Amino acid sequence: MAYVSEAKPDWRREKRTSTRRRVRAHALRLFCEQGYDATTVEQIAAAAGVSHVTFFRYFPTKEDVVLSDDYDPLITALLAQTPAERPVPQRIRDALLQGLAEIYETDRDALLAQNQLIAATPALRSRLWGDQMATQQLLLDALGPSPADQGSRLRARVTVAACLAATTTAVLTWADNNGTPELPELINQAFDVLAQLEQSNPTPHAT
Repeated sequence: MAYVSEAKPDWRREKRTSTRRRVRAHALRLFCEQGYDATTVEQIAAAAGVSHVTFFRYFPTKEDVVLSDDYDPLITALLAQTPAERPVPQRIRDALLQGLAEIYETDRDALLAQNQLIAATPALRSRLWGDQMATQQLLLDALGPSPADQGSRLRARVTVAACLAATTTAVLTWADNNGTPELPELINQAFDVLAQLEQSNPTPHAT
């Protein structure tokens, strides 16, 4: 008699994901209670019930426990599904808003606390802007094949960089204003500004 094997859940991956989220949740709680600088990796590990060695398996630095999350993979996956014929800013806006719609209701308060911590901590703010190049490349890859000519590649990079700057500014404004207006509204406002700038400064044509 032949047996048909059923696909089993990857319990190791689920365990890793659960542990990572638990460590991160305890870290953010301690940062809010004690302050970022006053909180040690050892304290975070103890609160999460793991060793400090295990902490570093999931997060290379204390900064990473704040700055790394599950949203970048979600946004890049959604961006890759947007129609290639649409303008890049619109594709990025749509992916951001769709991603937010999936997590905002349940994760809003944690997301706000995370970004208020970033806004209030110079080391985290500096690292946030420093990480923009890596995020920029993730978005460029998700948008599809790189344009063939150098001018188009430069335009794509500048456009993605502008969208990232607009998004980061909207997020930090949201954090600075204690969650008002709501983040999706601020992101829409930021991208509207980009669209207005594009309209007022059209690309010059060669004569």
